[in-house]
Amino acid sequence: MSLPASIAGAPFLDDPAFRRVIAAIEMDGDRARVVGGAVRNTLIGAPVDDVDIATTAKPEVVASRATAAGLKAVPTGIAHGTVTVVSSGRPFEVTTLRTDVETNGRHAVVAFTRDWASDAGRRDFTMNAIYADADGCLHDPVGGIVDALAGRVRFIGDPAERIEEDYLRILRFFRFHARYGRGALDPAGLEAAVALQDGIERLSRERIGTEMRKLVTAGGAVAALSIMDETGILARILPGGSVLARLATMIGLSERYGVPLGLEARFAGLAADRQALAGALRLSGREDKRIEAIVHWGDRLAARMDEATVRLVVVRAGNEVASAALLFAAAERGCDPKTDLALVARDFRPPESPVTAARLMAEGYAPGPALGAELRRREAAWIAAGCPAEFKLAP
Repeated sequence: MSLPASIAGAPFLDDPAFRRVIAAIEMDGDRARVVGGAVRNTLIGAPVDDVDIATTAKPEVVASRATAAGLKAVPTGIAHGTVTVVSSGRPFEVTTLRTDVETNGRHAVVAFTRDWASDAGRRDFTMNAIYADADGCLHDPVGGIVDALAGRVRFIGDPAERIEEDYLRILRFFRFHARYGRGALDPAGLEAAVALQDGIERLSRERIGTEMRKLVTAGGAVAALSIMDETGILARILPGGSVLARLATMIGLSERYGVPLGLEARFAGLAADRQALAGALRLSGREDKRIEAIVHWGDRLAARMDEATVRLVVVRAGNEVASAALLFAAAERGCDPKTDLALVARDFRPPESPVTAARLMAEGYAPGPALGAELRRREAAWIAAGCPAEFKLAP
């Protein structure tokens, strides 16, 4: 198979903001090349989000040249060679070529270099170590192009050595396969990940949570999580347990009915213990609250799955929660929610409720439990009637 030698024509290469960054850096014999996700994704036809740049110029030189060119330079990781250059309001991470002098599981002592192969050798996966000049010409020191096109997530060099440099690479191995991989996991990578899984205990829960957010939203999440479960890795990440069958059912129903299934919905489906999951992944208060709502309303729908109850959830919690809760309930009950209920959860937009506390107080109700009970009674009747804009219910 003939491998591509260039990504000329990629939109980001013609972006004036990008061109200004390159022009600022490439002076006095220094070179700059795009590396990582932008190159990989362009090769496989995936969207490009960020454009990261590697350069022979040292970080203080990058910052000085960027400033002289009228760009903003932010020393986001200057000790490790990274300067964020802001051009036309967009950030570009610019990192000096590096080689590891010492690693201890996460933090590395690095030395700057001008050797592109040495820089590639310290990266995680071959598909992330493909470089492209500003004109699109590709440089592939570790065979990443063929792996990217084949959907093969392969560590650079010895997988055990790469993992021992940073144990988060165990999670990244599964996450990248879930996002970009095809077929079976790379055997050498899987063997090393399983053998070194004790190292996960050294990672902060914040870093684990960040990686898991990306993993559960990837297209191949369930398959990757299943292997993590079979090998004991998932239990180290989610000590409260997991429910993969429920998550798989929710994802399948989401695809069948065109109902969105966001991050919190996937976590709700996965978690055997919501509170344990929130602590294990250091979820934000907003994320935890949304998961709690999905589980609460999912239990309500599991007990009574009809249109009136779906409308009630939409009124109380919104379409996203209603859709997720319906799929959660269907997975719990092992049933099909049917198209009409899925569409109500996704598309129903109720008018403003005519049932208000002010209206009841005008009828003579005083603030207190009786007012709340009457509000709930009338709201339920309004929802059962289909949420009409005009609604009257006698006391």
